[in-house]
Amino acid sequence: MPSVEAAESSAGRDLENKSLGSVNIDRTESLSSGIIQPEVKKRWVSYLWDTLDKSPEERRFLFKLDAVLLSFASLGYFIKYLDQVNINNAFVSGMKEDLGLFGNQLNYMQTCWTVGYVIGQIPSNILLTRIRPSIWIPSCEVTWAVLTILMVKCNNAQQIYVLRFFIGLAESTFYPGMQYIIGSWYRKDELAKRSCIFHTSSAIGTMLSGYLMAAVYHLGGKDGFKGWQWLFIINTVISLPIALAGYFMIPDVPEITRAWYLTPDDIAIAQKRMQLEGRANRAPFTKAKLKSIFSSWHIYLLTLLYIFFNNGGGAASQPAFSLWLKKEGYSITQINTYPTITTAITVVTTLAYAWTSDTIFRGERWPPIVFSGIMNIVVYVSLTIWNIPIGWKWACFFLAGFSGGISGLTFAWAHEICTDDNEERALVTGTMNEMAYVVQAWLPLLIWQQVEAPEYPKGYPTSIGIAVGLIIMAFWIRHAHRREKRRKQIAEDESILRISAA
Repeated sequence: MPSVEAAESSAGRDLENKSLGSVNIDRTESLSSGIIQPEVKKRWVSYLWDTLDKSPEERRFLFKLDAVLLSFASLGYFIKYLDQVNINNAFVSGMKEDLGLFGNQLNYMQTCWTVGYVIGQIPSNILLTRIRPSIWIPSCEVTWAVLTILMVKCNNAQQIYVLRFFIGLAESTFYPGMQYIIGSWYRKDELAKRSCIFHTSSAIGTMLSGYLMAAVYHLGGKDGFKGWQWLFIINTVISLPIALAGYFMIPDVPEITRAWYLTPDDIAIAQKRMQLEGRANRAPFTKAKLKSIFSSWHIYLLTLLYIFFNNGGGAASQPAFSLWLKKEGYSITQINTYPTITTAITVVTTLAYAWTSDTIFRGERWPPIVFSGIMNIVVYVSLTIWNIPIGWKWACFFLAGFSGGISGLTFAWAHEICTDDNEERALVTGTMNEMAYVVQAWLPLLIWQQVEAPEYPKGYPTSIGIAVGLIIMAFWIRHAHRREKRRKQIAEDESILRISAA
């Protein structure tokens, strides 16, 4: 039996919690006038950065959120991509010869990573709606950092296959998980820029991996390690501190946040912003909810769009450029550094897509996606012909960078389309990324075979068809979303009329 004192203490805590809840509700409601505008009145300065048109209170909140959440998301994705592409750079920088990998072993290593990555994504994103992201995501990051160092001790392909599978499994939580978190904090006029800034860190990771390999290659023989082994050692040294920082930097989602850098007023601002955006809070997964999700076009069309995007940039994602340079007799340093120009183009175009989508195109996501598809058609038609002027061939390998910058836009579009249901948003974004990598697990084995490099007689022509599919899906989703918004508006108008008549 509890004592009288304990009962009184419990009653006191209940009263205190109710009072705090009341204060928080009052604080949130008080923000509806003045501090947060339902529709932001844009001036020219918003073309530079969207917070410049907002109230000082909201601007301070967004500054803190950007400084911590966006910095960590970018650093985390940077180390994920650093690991993902290091296997390619290590392969062309001595690992192939040292371990006798003269068949399609590189394809199998990539596939093992992809299989692990695929298996973990949807379960991980579902878990993020039930447990704190600030616990789950950093724990997975620490795991993959530790597994990366074990690559140094591998002396045959089979050991690498096993490690790459588990590294992929550990990495599976990060990209779709962080896209879900970003979509839980930012409004429509802010979302594409943040999603794309986050995505550019992957390109920066690719660039740094090339420069890093060029630098550490000369460490070969030091302390008994080859140059490519030093790449994995330094990768872990960079990754582990960033992974550990996630425990303190990820703010979870507005309704449950306990971020040390946000004040109660900041949290109230965040919650009010999401209310104005119509962004649903977390709710249980029910049979009715699952039926609604899988009977909607959202999960199918958005997933197809991302499959076409993720598998349509083979000239950039595969070591096509590097292997061509190697065949032409370029040095190891040149092989690792020249392809970074393609990656630099990806960084620039990613940011250009984000800014134009949020400003010039007034929140429309499809125009940059269509432009990216058109550029892919130009590049892959040229590379399919192959016997083209050498200057244009160099240009095509560089212009392949135009294809990698629309990932953030597709996720921003998904957050907006699925804004009414938090669990649908988590499941759809997880499914988009997972199914794209399901295709990536087997498609390169058919069309990007190492033994057919660098001409890739199946890879380049297939990429033309994928680019056409990307453009078709962008227009299809645009049509379906506009039709859905019209139906919602008609239903709301009819509801208002019925209430007025009553």
